[in-house]
Amino acid sequence: MARELPYVAAIDEAIRQEMARDDGVLYFGQNIATTDNDPYLAAFGSDRVRVTPISETAEIGMAVGAAMAGYRPVVELYMAEFLLVAMDQVVNEAPRMHTMTGGQVRVPLVLKAGYGFTAGWAGQHTGSIYGMFQGVPGLKVALPSTPADAKGLMTTAIRDDNPVLYLQHYLLMLDKGEVPEGDYAIPFGVADVKRPGGDVTIVATGWTVHRALAAAEQLAAEGIGVEVIDPRTIAPLDTATILESVAKTGRLVLVDQATRHSSVAAVIASEVAEHGFADLRAPIKHVTALDTTIAYSQPMEEYVLPDEAKITRAVREVLEPAASAKVAR
Repeated sequence: MARELPYVAAIDEAIRQEMARDDGVLYFGQNIATTDNDPYLAAFGSDRVRVTPISETAEIGMAVGAAMAGYRPVVELYMAEFLLVAMDQVVNEAPRMHTMTGGQVRVPLVLKAGYGFTAGWAGQHTGSIYGMFQGVPGLKVALPSTPADAKGLMTTAIRDDNPVLYLQHYLLMLDKGEVPEGDYAIPFGVADVKRPGGDVTIVATGWTVHRALAAAEQLAAEGIGVEVIDPRTIAPLDTATILESVAKTGRLVLVDQATRHSSVAAVIASEVAEHGFADLRAPIKHVTALDTTIAYSQPMEEYVLPDEAKITRAVREVLEPAASAKVAR
């Protein structure tokens, strides 16, 4: 059975269910269990729920050690930018152990952080910096866009035997959707076709999935069928589903909140150019954030970010060769 939950509640449900299922799952962070009334502390006790020092290096370092000792820690980091303080642990330690020990050591660790909070938070708390982690060997990266995906991907992240960077979009936190009850896990590396269509493929991540769906709805009124694909995880990335869609539509628009030259869109474009070039009937179009820091000013913020108007314009541009050919005939 499914019922409606906010995105943030779906994440919380997954963590609670996994902690109830497995005594080895730990939960800690700088604002976790700060009072005796903390619901996680009351439910699971101080051995498993801990407040940490105000040090990302310390809390992630502790989590790596706990994971190597056989526990499954979930670290609440709040802002993705806080990961930058502990890049040695995130990039050079946790993801490397499994391979460097010939598979003898596992590091089942979830780094949970918010990103993309562009509602006037200015330059240092608004980034969509997942692209810099996508290519780190041994590190998986999940970007849920719906409450159901948020629960299913968190469940899988906690059960994974090696590090997962789980990025939750702050602008989606209160969005509601149908979420399955009970045990619910979504496999990594399996994209979801959020809307079928035959004219243009849009691949979008996180918050931009909803912008893409809104644009697709507008374009449907004009008789344009847009297929919207959400990769859900960018490491591993399901290129097969994307290539299959491009083979059908012949046109690809990539929507990404990250800046153009550090985006997942750039990686997907490269994969399609190498493996699906013969299927393309028009150049690939990018709708990304501009290569600049997010400003505090709302009009400047909106100018930098993707939106429905920019997506619909890009779709019409990739369709122009087809429209021109019809006129010529």
